[in-house]
Amino acid sequence: MTMISLQNDSSREVTVLSNCFIDEYMPRANGEFVKVYIYLLRLLCSPDASFSLEQMADRLLCTERDIFRALKYWESEQLMVLHYEKDQQLSGISIRSPRIPDLPEEKADAPSQEEEYETKVLTKSASAASSRKQNAPGGDSARLTPDRIRELQQDEDIRQLLYIAEQYLNKTLTSTEMQKILYFYDEMHMSAELIEYLLEYCVGKGHKSIRYIETVAMAWTDEGITTVEAAKETASRFSKDYFTILKAMGITGRNPVEDEIVFMDTWLQEYGFDMPLIQEACSRTVLATGQASFQYTDKILAGWKKNRVHTMEDIRRLDAEHKKRQLEKSLPRQNAVSKSPNRFNNFHQRQYDFEEYEKRLLNQS
Repeated sequence: MTMISLQNDSSREVTVLSNCFIDEYMPRANGEFVKVYIYLLRLLCSPDASFSLEQMADRLLCTERDIFRALKYWESEQLMVLHYEKDQQLSGISIRSPRIPDLPEEKADAPSQEEEYETKVLTKSASAASSRKQNAPGGDSARLTPDRIRELQQDEDIRQLLYIAEQYLNKTLTSTEMQKILYFYDEMHMSAELIEYLLEYCVGKGHKSIRYIETVAMAWTDEGITTVEAAKETASRFSKDYFTILKAMGITGRNPVEDEIVFMDTWLQEYGFDMPLIQEACSRTVLATGQASFQYTDKILAGWKKNRVHTMEDIRRLDAEHKKRQLEKSLPRQNAVSKSPNRFNNFHQRQYDFEEYEKRLLNQS
């Protein structure tokens, strides 16, 4: 287990979090990344602190891969410098003071609610992709040092990509923007074609902020998107399945929340239902409960999956079988009620000889 050194020149009883970090860096960062950053600041309270990725993962209840991704993110934000040994093992971390970004236009270019939702949905499944490699082959040693940046700038394809980026953003790239784009290519292993579409996608939504562009890039990488075709397919998904289901539930004017997304992904991916079947389950939910209940819909769809429902005809068959069973259950109860004694027939029935009574009446007269 490799131990990683963390140096500091003072000892404090409190952990100081910069207002600049809170205002400029924290809002756009993944919550797990923020947790890692704050924990490192906490460790700095002890001079010459040391730790391992394994220990840190146990402490923060996450994986070593999550820790490493957070460190790489903060390095890309220039808040950390990662030091490696000759065998490319992480050996040290230097934490830099947060500073106000040199891109003032980015503050007014915050993602809209729908766009924040899109990147959230894209990234939420990344933690479950444990079978995927942490980095592409050779990616561990690829670091954006000044020499590496100069090397990349000598590549004709890279120069062309940077020129295209300037056309999309309609300005000369700042050093930060250029480094981010090179980071997409060299560290995140996105192809030049995919980066070009990334710029087209974000600018087409009215966002030229490198912060927003980076968020989408990370989301695509976590989702395993490596081609333009896959990116286009993923982007089109947001205007279809999720909002179609919300509409079937009678929900309009808002984006789905996290719990709803989990349910819908279960129906679409784990259960594998087509949209007409999900819409039918949603309609039955609203009719039965009078409201949008994802739990109720999930019970319906789970039952259909158990009964191997694949078409609307299968649903009609199940409905018919259910009605038949209900009828069969009700018939014995009706028969039992008809045979049960009551206050009208719970007495001895007398027999009368009306001819004998008639003779007696005639004799008396």
